[in-house]
Amino acid sequence: MAATPKQPVAFSGLGPLNGPMSGLLTWVDQRFPLMSLWRDHLAEYYAPKNFNFWYYFGSLAMLVLVLQIATGIFLTMHYKPDAAQAFASVEYIMRDVPGGWLIRYLHSTGASAFFIVVYLHMFRGLMYGSYRKPRELIWIFGMLIYLCLMAEAFFGYLLPWGQMSYWGAQVIVNLFDALPVIGPDLSVWIRGDYVVSDATLNRFFAFHVIAIPLVLLGLVAAHIMALHEVGSNNPDGVEIKATKDAQGRPLDGIPFHPYYTVKDTLGAVVFLFAFCVIMFFIPEMGGYFLEYNNFIPADPLKTPPQIAPLWYFTPYYSILRAVTEDFVIWLALGVFAYMLLILFTARGCLVKLAAILAAPVVILLMKGPFAFEAKVWGVVLMGVATLIFFLLPWLDQSPVKSIRYKGPLTKWALGIFVVAFFILGYLGTLTVTEGRTLIAQIFTFVYFAFFLLMPWYTTMEKTQPEPARVTM
Repeated sequence: MAATPKQPVAFSGLGPLNGPMSGLLTWVDQRFPLMSLWRDHLAEYYAPKNFNFWYYFGSLAMLVLVLQIATGIFLTMHYKPDAAQAFASVEYIMRDVPGGWLIRYLHSTGASAFFIVVYLHMFRGLMYGSYRKPRELIWIFGMLIYLCLMAEAFFGYLLPWGQMSYWGAQVIVNLFDALPVIGPDLSVWIRGDYVVSDATLNRFFAFHVIAIPLVLLGLVAAHIMALHEVGSNNPDGVEIKATKDAQGRPLDGIPFHPYYTVKDTLGAVVFLFAFCVIMFFIPEMGGYFLEYNNFIPADPLKTPPQIAPLWYFTPYYSILRAVTEDFVIWLALGVFAYMLLILFTARGCLVKLAAILAAPVVILLMKGPFAFEAKVWGVVLMGVATLIFFLLPWLDQSPVKSIRYKGPLTKWALGIFVVAFFILGYLGTLTVTEGRTLIAQIFTFVYFAFFLLMPWYTTMEKTQPEPARVTM
């Protein structure tokens, strides 16, 4: 029996099947789920009607991702992943390729813009509890995207083969050498050689251009699918799916298209205006976006006076440099104090048992007969500083999601955390002094205290009741 052809999907209002291309689109829809994708993710995806300024940055991150992929494709047409030709090929792009300088500055400015919008997107999640149930998986996908962006930026950092690219990669890869047992072999595997060389450049180019972007695109797709499955959060933290009309549509929601597509277009125009001002007039941004030492060819025999990563890595780099032999003692005391806090205040027996078993082991590895060196703990703390974000859905024990209805403890904690993040980032751009190291150590404690004390201060404070419906 012959299969019945798929019938065109009825669609009310203006849409893909009602325009001048309706015949072609109907033919496509009979063979591909065009209309179901349109409905599920745009026309009939209902988003809360009280989105504010902070909800621009998710769509802006998508815009910058497309920009980076497009400009990266054009750059690879002229770039030579060869230690003898890489720097000259970048100069060739800048000076001789028609429009090459524009493509290069779009890509370099876009790299910093990507982290700016992602950090603001993450901050919005922290404010409004976008990591809370039922959005834990959305948050996890988002943090995996963040880690992929860090890897993508790191691998791309070496490609210009300038002085800071070369020595920055040398320093960062050597950090892995500090890890016990696997460190030396791991650092050699990452480099593909015993020093940063042509093999390293080819390896990083493959990761930057093919491997990481494929993983990144898959994670972005998973992030959006998970978001549209459970619905978007909003500044009130109210679940709009809880209140629906007779047709099953959320009373506090509006279709994403055309309302938020128009709103996001406005945000994109404003963003692109600021982006173009930076790109055309101050693309180096005083050395923060493009470092001046990177306009000098890489010289393995001449070390720059100061080696530091680009600004979006500097908070973690500052945490790494803050860990000295004396600071490890304070870390051990902090672990002991945290164990006591858990034993005297936690309710779960498993949590207490885990603290009793884990804390002594960590303290012995810090200051015992088999203690690791301070630089090992610096690498560990730098890694934990990024991975601890994954635990937020379970660390936050507040009865409400949004900061609008949380108490003063959470608001002060978030504010102090942001200040600590900025100070650590700034210190990471400066040379090391005794005073700066002390400040970095203080704010390293502040950074981790925000997360590790969250189960206590989110339950101690008095919160306001969430409204039944969203407020405008």
